[in-house]
Parts: sequence; C-alpha cells; structure tokens
Amino acid sequence: MICFKKFTLREIHLPLKEPFKISSGTETIRRIFLLQLFNADGSETWSECCAGALPNYSYETIDTAWLAIKNWCAPRVLHKTFDSPQELNQALRRDFRGHNMAKAALEMAGWAMAAQLENIPLAEKLGGERKKIATGISLGIQDTPIILAEKVQQALDEGYQKAKMKIKPGQDLEFIATVRREVGDNAPLMVDANNAYTLDQIDHLKKFDDFNLMMIEQPLAYDDIYLHSKLQPHFKTPICLDESIANLEKAKEMVALGSGRIINIKPGRLGGFAESIAIHDFCQENNIPVWCGGMLESGVGRAYNVALASLPNFTLPGDVSPSSRYWTQDVVSPEWTMDKNGMVTVPWDKPGLGIEIDIDRVEKLTVRKETLK
Repeated sequence: MICFKKFTLREIHLPLKEPFKISSGTETIRRIFLLQLFNADGSETWSECCAGALPNYSYETIDTAWLAIKNWCAPRVLHKTFDSPQELNQALRRDFRGHNMAKAALEMAGWAMAAQLENIPLAEKLGGERKKIATGISLGIQDTPIILAEKVQQALDEGYQKAKMKIKPGQDLEFIATVRREVGDNAPLMVDANNAYTLDQIDHLKKFDDFNLMMIEQPLAYDDIYLHSKLQPHFKTPICLDESIANLEKAKEMVALGSGRIINIKPGRLGGFAESIAIHDFCQENNIPVWCGGMLESGVGRAYNVALASLPNFTLPGDVSPSSRYWTQDVVSPEWTMDKNGMVTVPWDKPGLGIEIDIDRVEKLTVRKETLK
C-alpha cells in the first residue's frame, strides 16, 4: 500500500567533470532536485526530478518543479492511500495539465516504493527482462572536429556501444565527417540536434546521409510532428523524436504520419513510468525501436532509467552512462559502472531502486531543503 506521509525536497549542486554543451546552452554545475519520500509503514525511497536550471530543453526548470510539487502535486499524494502506482499516476494527471517532470518525480517514486514493499527489484515491477543493458555516451558540442573525434574514439575504446554527438548549424558536417574518417565506417554514431534546424535547411540536412548514422535526433522544432513527416521521406537517416513525444498520442501521430522511425523515451519528459511503458508497448507492437535518454541525472535518477531500459523493446543503447562519466563522485553507493563491453548491470538482486544513498554527501551538497508533511 503506497501512502506517503512526508516528502523532503532537496536541491544539491553537483559539479560536472567537464562542461556539457548543447545547441541551447552549456552547463558546468548541475543543479539537481532530489526527493526523499517516507511511507506510512516506515519505508523510505528517493527520486529525482530531471528538470534543468533553465527553460531550454523544456519549459520546466528545477524552480518551477519545486513550486509544482509543493503546491499541486504533493496535496494529491501526501497522506493518500494508493493500491498501485498506476492509481497514483491517475491522481497526478486528473485535471492537471503539463508539469510532467514534477509529476514524474512522485509517480516514479510510487513505482519504486511499490517494488520495495513487494520485495522485488524496480525492473521486475516495470516488466523488465534484461540483466544488463547496452550503454551509449552523449558528447556535448566540442570546440574543434578533431577534439570531438578524439573523444568519440576514447569512448568507443572504453566499450560504449553508441556515440551521440551534439550538433548545431555551423558545427555539424565538418565535425561528423572528421569523426567518421577517424573512427571508421562502422562505428556506431548518431547526432542530436536539439531542434536547431528548420525544414528550409532540408538540402543541408540530407548531406547527413553520407555518414552512415544510426539516427539524427530531433532536428526540427521541439514540439513538431508534422514537419518531421516532410523531412523523413527525403532522408535515408532515421529520425528519432525526443522532445516532440510528450505522450502516447504523439507517438501514434509520429507513426501515422511517418515523422520518424525511432523514439527516445525519457520518463521525466513523459510524466513517469505509466506513460513510458505505454509508449514502449505501442512501439513494440509497431516495430519502432526505442532507447532511454538521459538528462544529466545523478545516480538516483540513473537507477530509474536503468530499470526502465531493461524492458524488451529498448533495443538501442541508451544514455545510461556510468557515474564516472559525469561526476567525480556520485551520491549513490555503489556508483553506477559499465563493463568493458559497454554494459550496465541491472540490480536484480535488490528490492526497489537497488542502490543506497550517500546521505552524508547529499547533506554536504544540499543548498536548499524543505519538508512537506
């Protein structure tokens, strides 16, 4: 029985090992929103809201999510009894538009708590199957093509099964060409445009077909389905939609219109696991491969992504890099690791999240804290 009696909201500042640059901005310190949740029976779990500091990827930010959880989400959940996480999900969605990242922080915690109460791993509760999941790396925009090529080669040498390169106009074709030349024709490469292009640039975008890419992610507007359907038929490279897929209905639109051939599922973007699983199942039925994207989460958020990526239709390597990819020291124990073959182990031997929180480190990194009862 899920019945949260108290939430503690925390903002921590976790320095990145190196700046992470995409088409809409650069981060050097990650503001991370963690939640510590206490159940009525004395059980405890943690979750993470993946919202960033600025409204560049999404209109949601850590500050809007804090307000949304405090004012609108918590009153729907605190001291309420739910027989299942699906029931908790419905309570968060009823007559409440948007704010998916805020909702997801509580909805996914409901799944973790349910798994813990049933004494099963979160992956099993979600319907996962894989014991290990393939891992890709996400590389921010670099200053020169050769620096990017060196970072891609290093990542492939370490075992990563996919190298995702962030791009934008002016820092794309030359960069990709250099990487392809340096790492070989068969290296698993993709690019992520973070909606930096328009359909007027179709002739430019079609040149990406020369590089044998696994996919190009979200080349056009962040909320577009229709214009991507005008690009994909002229484009050999599969389009992967990310920001555009806000719910199951958008996934159905993508398939119906032929707007893309792959979907990046981020549970925070979708309001949690219930919608993520629904999209996963729909894509599986329609032969659309999916993969799990990352949002520079700490090891807490990574636990949720790893569990989700164990579902059967997550057939492409996800952005579930080990802790050492981004952080000198994570906030979980043990830290997430990757083997030499680029595989992350799903914690099937432990109930719930399968990790321990380094509470002393979290306390040292905390810059804001509030308890809701």
